[in-house]
Amino acid sequence: MKKILNSLSEDEYVLVLDTKKDRMADLDEDDLIALHTRVRRARTKYTKNYRRAGADKVGDKKARGSGKSANARNAGKAEVFEDALSRVSRRLAAVSKQSARDLKDERLQRARRDAPSFSDITTGTGKAVSSGKARVDATRAGSGKKKFEASSIAAGARRQAKKDHR
Repeated sequence: MKKILNSLSEDEYVLVLDTKKDRMADLDEDDLIALHTRVRRARTKYTKNYRRAGADKVGDKKARGSGKSANARNAGKAEVFEDALSRVSRRLAAVSKQSARDLKDERLQRARRDAPSFSDITTGTGKAVSSGKARVDATRAGSGKKKFEASSIAAGARRQAKKDHR
């Protein structure tokens, strides 16, 4: 692993150092997302290079095992960035979860502050009041109601007869 870290370019090495726990401690969610994107791109780059070079070497050497050993540097770099990506992902998940908790607490406090409580309401007896009119189904009023009910009964009878016949 040391050998691979020493073979990284300066920018890549700084990127890996930026994923250390103490460096990520004071980053906010947006900064972590930006870091996550940078590390993911580097990981994808070396994973792609590893796969492509491996596929090319298999064609040249006619064996997958021989092609893999010649491509160890790209594989090592891909692994270094995979580890870095997992560190950033864990930290981002923790910060996002905390941020969501804070937003939820803030929303609940605002709702408690702005909404009247039930103990503040002193008017009324606590009972629902109705005008006393009976509810009438206006959609079925008239001669269509008999036909509708007869149709429903007949459909039910047909379903039952079908079940009985089985």
